[in-house]
Amino acid sequence: MRVETHTCPNCGTVVAANVLERDRRLRCPGLDCGEILDFTDLSEEVREHYETNRDRYRLE
Repeated sequence: MRVETHTCPNCGTVVAANVLERDRRLRCPGLDCGEILDFTDLSEEVREHYETNRDRYRLE
């Protein structure tokens, strides 16, 4: 299992890549930040890993 993250370019809040994989797009959870984070913001290698191993990172 890998832990990958994405940092909001607007406020620096860190979001788990598996959350982006699940939701595909989300509003940054940082205080007073309206940035929209997208699964495609992750590198191609990270996206492929999460899509290939989706069952290992399932959030319930």
